[in-house]
Parts: sequence; structure tokens; C-alpha cells
Amino acid sequence: MTASRGRNWWEEYRESLPSGLLDLSELEHHATGIRTAQIAHIPGLFQTVDYARLVFRQSIPKLSPPEVEYRVTHRIKRQGILFADSPTSYTAIIHEAALRMRFGSRDVTHEQLEHIVEMSERDHVTVLVIPYDAGIFPGAGQTVLYAEGPVPQLDTVQLDAEHGSVFLHADFQLENYRTFMSHFEAVALKEAASRDLIREIINAL
Repeated sequence: MTASRGRNWWEEYRESLPSGLLDLSELEHHATGIRTAQIAHIPGLFQTVDYARLVFRQSIPKLSPPEVEYRVTHRIKRQGILFADSPTSYTAIIHEAALRMRFGSRDVTHEQLEHIVEMSERDHVTVLVIPYDAGIFPGAGQTVLYAEGPVPQLDTVQLDAEHGSVFLHADFQLENYRTFMSHFEAVALKEAASRDLIREIINAL
């Protein structure tokens, strides 16, 4: 992760954003594949500008308007890994609750869900939805980003916490979160059914 420090796009934010956000950018940039599980929010790599802005406006302590905009532009630039010539393989497991939670106006929610459907049709992107009907399941309270390295020993897990990002590297931690991700995928709908449910939610707005 440190090999090319100082020569990448996220360095322009070094004076304006917490280091954990820059570390996350670097982690995603170097990952050979990413899997994430989200219960309450849409994954950051899928968020539209308006959705992301509303998320950051809810931060505690409250962010100033310039701080909000720094975070929004940083989040959107992170999404570049999904549009590169050789895009990163990305699997997003999203709970139905996150899809149905209204962020701002109907138009903001509609645009966000349509964007997820569009992304799900890309060859390197997999979107799986955990429906309400799945009930309780192991790791239900977790928000996880699992970044795959060139070999499993170089994998990294990123967790969101109130004080910022937490990064896990120990073998036993990685094994635990591989198990969590397997549980998430097991209770989620298949790709086509997930896309159908998102469209159903869009039509109900």
C-alpha cells in the first residue's frame, strides 16, 4: 500500500480529510477484488452525489459545508476503480432495509436505486440483496469491506466505526470475516432476483 504513496489522486486530500479515508482509497486502489456487506447504507462505491451528500450531512460532529463537499468528491473519485480499463471485481451485498430507507426526496432515492441497477449489469459487478424474509443471520449487525490482495495473506478487512475506519489484517480476523461474507452471500437472493427486488422497490416509490 505504501509503495506509490505521494503519486496518487487521494494525496490531494491529505490536508483536508482524515487519514483513514485516504487509507481506504489506497486499499481499494490496490485490491484485486472487493466484497462489501451493507445493512443500513448503500455502499460508498455505489453512492450518487446527492445520496453521499445527505450521508455526510448526518455526521457527528457536524461537518461544515466545505468538509461535506471534500468527502463527497473523495467518495465519487473512489468509484473510479469500477470504471477503469481493467476494473476491480466488486461484489456488493445490500440489505433490503438500506434500499428502502428514504434519503432525501423521492428523486434522490429513485436516482440512487436506478444507479445500482445499472451497475449490477456490468460484468465485473455483482449485486446481491438480503431480503427482509431472511430474518436474522450471523453478522447481521456488521458493515464489512473485504479487500482481496494478490494472495490471501495480504487481504484486508475495513470496518466503519464512530471514530473512523478500522483495518484488520491478522489471519484469524480474516478467516472470521471470510466466514461472515459467506453467510451474507448464503442468505442473499441471486443476482437476477436481487435486481428484480430493486426494480420492485423503485416502482413502489
